[in-house]
Amino acid sequence: MNEPMPSETASGLVTLPAHGTVDAVVDRLRTAATEAGHHVFAVIDHQANAEKADMTLRPTRLVLFGRPAIGTRLMQDRQTAGIDLPSKVLVWQDEHGETQLTFSTGTWLANRHGLKTSGRETAARLDAAVREFVTRARRPL
Repeated sequence: MNEPMPSETASGLVTLPAHGTVDAVVDRLRTAATEAGHHVFAVIDHQANAEKADMTLRPTRLVLFGRPAIGTRLMQDRQTAGIDLPSKVLVWQDEHGETQLTFSTGTWLANRHGLKTSGRETAARLDAAVREFVTRARRPL
């Protein structure tokens, strides 16, 4: 699992494998984000919500986190960036029982909202932070 982070796809999504259960990876992701000064706003359990609707879904959690100083800068550049904030990482189990992490890149965010130079720089810093959190979450403790 030492492969480099893949480049951005046309959709702006990156998916990477992780060691451990979905819940263990979510815990490591939360810790990485919190230790870096980001606030974890919520963890949405899509699997539990599916069960409430009498449906089945493999383990799937959406982790929402952010840092107001970063998000505000992005929205000051283009307020529409708020639709993609806070940052989020989807942690999910694939059909083979393997845990995956999926996130949007900062370049995609900047392109989607037509951010100016300062906004692009902020998006790049946010992208680096998310990639660091994901890298930490992928590895077992």
